[in-house]
Amino acid sequence: MPGEGSNRAGGDLSRYDRLVEELAGGLEPVRPLPTPEARAALWLGVTLVVGVVLAAWIGTGGFMLRMHVPDLALAAVGAVLTAITAAFAAFATSVPGRSSRWALLPLPPLALWVGASGLGCLRDWIAPGADVPGEHTITGCFSFLICVSVPLSVLIVVMLRRACPLRPNLTAALGGLAVAAAAAALLMPVHPHDATATDLLFHAAAVTIVIAANGLAGGRLLGRHSEAG
Repeated sequence: MPGEGSNRAGGDLSRYDRLVEELAGGLEPVRPLPTPEARAALWLGVTLVVGVVLAAWIGTGGFMLRMHVPDLALAAVGAVLTAITAAFAAFATSVPGRSSRWALLPLPPLALWVGASGLGCLRDWIAPGADVPGEHTITGCFSFLICVSVPLSVLIVVMLRRACPLRPNLTAALGGLAVAAAAAALLMPVHPHDATATDLLFHAAAVTIVIAANGLAGGRLLGRHSEAG
């Protein structure tokens, strides 16, 4: 019967329309993902505030501003540039389709940071300074780097989770490099003594721990988020 077929088709169409309306009603607008530059700038801004507050809270009493020491000032510049470029590289690689070559961006400032730190150790070895650091001072620097890095690591992983990185461990490790460099940059202006080999070893250990922890734990969190997405 023509009439019966048309009524059935009309009924199916109305049910289809109702289904579309129900699905459309449940949709929510998706906030556009800010650019890597914007997200990196936001993280760096929050990091500066949080880092300064933590540095004051943890305590740097008795530490003297030592930016007049050339190699220490150069290392601080390298650390700041490493934090900036690594943060941008982390957010850039968190966007699917972006080239993994962005991971190479922090290498030049990282070389400056490490080279200037090593130069300070060499200078101290050739002409030892009068202020010989004690064990408590060296471990205090190590604790400072770790304590400041914890909240900054949580912050950058949370921000990276807004995207779905195809290489979560690489992205998280770059975030860890940005965190470690930022923590080192906050420490250097108030570093209590000239660089020494032992001091550099403890600094390198703290930086390695931060990068490894972010790369493993942070990478796992980002990987789970990518799979869920």
